[in-house]
Order: sequence, then C-alpha cells, then structure tokens
Amino acid sequence: MSALLSSPATKAPGQAGSPLARQRRRLFWPFVGPALVLYTALFVVPVGATIWISLNKWPGAGPMEFRGLGNYTRLLTDDLFLTSFGNTLLLLFVVGGAIFVLAFAMSLFLRDMAGKSFARSVIFIPHLINALVFGVLAGFIFNPDGLLNSLLGFIGVEAPLAWLARENLFPLIMITMLWMTVGYYTTILMSGVDRIPPYFFEDAALAGANAFQRLRHVILPLTWDVFAVCAVLWTISAVKIFEIVWIFGGGTTVGSPPHETWTAAVYTYATAFGGESIPSFGAAAAAAVLSLLLVSVLVVLLRRVTRREAIEF
Repeated sequence: MSALLSSPATKAPGQAGSPLARQRRRLFWPFVGPALVLYTALFVVPVGATIWISLNKWPGAGPMEFRGLGNYTRLLTDDLFLTSFGNTLLLLFVVGGAIFVLAFAMSLFLRDMAGKSFARSVIFIPHLINALVFGVLAGFIFNPDGLLNSLLGFIGVEAPLAWLARENLFPLIMITMLWMTVGYYTTILMSGVDRIPPYFFEDAALAGANAFQRLRHVILPLTWDVFAVCAVLWTISAVKIFEIVWIFGGGTTVGSPPHETWTAAVYTYATAFGGESIPSFGAAAAAAVLSLLLVSVLVVLLRRVTRREAIEF
C-alpha cells in the first residue's frame, strides 16, 4: 500500500507532461512550421512593410522621409479619397444587399425546379468570366449604337440614350457588379438550402406553417452559417474592386477613369503610380492600410452579428 501511495500519478492522455502531449510538442514545428513560415513571408512581412511605408513620404525610389501619421491626415482631408472610399462602401452595402436578396430568392426558386443542376451551372458562368470581358460586353450593350439602344429603337425609342455618360458610369458599374456576382452567391446559398432534410418542411407543413413561417423558422436558421460565410466573402471582394471600374472609365493610362467612379483600390493604384501627380507610395500604402482596417473591422463585426448557436441536423 505504501508503495502505491508513493508512486507518481499516471498522466492522463493529452495532459501536460504525458507521452501524448510530448509527442504533440515534437510534431508541432515539423507540421505547423512550414505553413507558419509561408504565412509570415507572404502576409505578415508585406503588411508590416506596408504599414512602415505608410508612415513615410516616399516616391517609390530613394530615401524615405518619416512623416508619422501625416499620410493618414492627408487622406482624411482628401476629397478624392473620401469619394473613393464612399464608392467602396456603396458597392459593399448597396450592391451587397441586392446580391443577397436576389441570390437567396433565386436559391429558393430553383430548390424544387427540374433541371436544377443545369440552372446552377448556367448562373455560375458569369463568375468564371474575367472582369475585362465583362467590360467589353458592357461596352457592346451600353454604347450609343450598342445592343440596348438598338432594342429600345426597335420598340419605338428614337433618340439613343447616353448610357455611358459620365454621370451614369457608377450606377452601371453597380449593375454590372450585381450581374457578375449574383450567380456565384446563388450557387453557395443553393448548397445551403439543398442540405436541409425534406422532413423539416414536411413537419412544418403538418404543423400548419405557411410559406413565410417556413422561411423564417426553417430555412433561415438552417442556412444562417452559409449567409455568414457569404457576407465575409463579399466584404473582402468589395473592398478590392478595381478592374470593372478601370474598364468602365476607359482606363488606358493611370488616373484616366473619371474620379466619381473611383474605388479605394483604384485610388491606391493611381496614387502609387502617379496618374495625375507625383507618385506617393506613402499615401498609397496608407490607403491600403485603411482598406485592410475596414475589412478587418467589418469581418469581426459580421462574425459577432451572425454568431449564433449552430443547428445540427
């Protein structure tokens, strides 16, 4: 009995000091180390360098001149940056809201439709097309002698409408972004709706639930996690919108798209490479840091707002 009392207690598997815990520590760096090195090299170092550049005045070559927060105060008083940032927020919230309403409605409409797989493939195709191709297609449609004015002329509208007038460009960009991306998010939401077992709908029908009640109490709770993922994906994508703005604005040289169509990404590019002024990599880096901060804050807020108890089925 005394020998048993004096012997050391056996460590439970996984407890600190146990053989399993020691094995986990030995295997940590061989498995996690390479990924951690790549993450540091491809993300942490570039982000750190961008933050440092944003604190300096630098034309892209030669010595840097430390300015502290001077680039940030310059941006916050720059009307063009505020316009670009505001356009990014419009795309993020207005186009994003329209995307999710249409995508969710289409996913419900196609749920019991014959030939659903074919329809899913068709609506996903726009996401596979490069934004440059969309720009060419949009030009073919919206030009004064393009497809849309030809169709309007066929029904009696004589004078061609100036769809590509300067004041119409940004609304057309918003419409084109909706056209480009709604099929992608419809496909994702369809996968969420399709995974709901049929007996949930049968039980709701037996309980006397109408269509709205089934939507509120069955479909939305069981697809909430899919909505959360889509919201994060769209937030990241919206802040990076560049190509379609460049094409719609007739971008052939740096800074050529009309200012009222600029987004944060266009502003960053034009500022870095000096389309209309001396290149300023410091101010461009500051704009990139603010965009990264916007994405980070919105993703954290989205995760908190959409966080709820997972429903398993």
